[in-house]
Amino acid sequence: MGAVATTRLNLCSWSSVRIRGSPGVVQRCPLLRGSPDVARVPRCDDGGVGTTVLIVDDHQGFRAFARALLETGGFEVVGEAVDGASALAAARALKPALVLLDVQLPDIDGFSVCEQLAGDDGPPVVVLTSTRDASSYRRRLGDSSARGFIAKADLSGPRLATFAGAM
Repeated sequence: MGAVATTRLNLCSWSSVRIRGSPGVVQRCPLLRGSPDVARVPRCDDGGVGTTVLIVDDHQGFRAFARALLETGGFEVVGEAVDGASALAAARALKPALVLLDVQLPDIDGFSVCEQLAGDDGPPVVVLTSTRDASSYRRRLGDSSARGFIAKADLSGPRLATFAGAM
């Protein structure tokens, strides 16, 4: 009788892919690595999974900065979006626990995106961000369903975690 080969999958590595039909949306997906070693299950060294985050900003440099900062702080960045429409599509497809959302987007402003997400079943926590400080948006922030606001210059993992902590 011949031997039967089986393959176990290790889900520890990640890759970024674009979501078809959603321009501007990037999602992190596991890379599947086959292992002929069926005697043991590969151990994942990625550590614990942090709060999942979608980063929405039309500036690539800020998205890259925020991703690096938040991943270092223990968050799991599951996607990025460049405008309001792609933010809505990504949030609904990826179901992140938290959305870091720029106020000034090229199509729909962050406040409108926030209110549309708040109307969804099981909406994410939304934290708004801007290069301006909170006093520039005082009235709109008071009327918003966003959990909070962080000026881009003040963004940090611990600061974002204060808003994510009550999830």
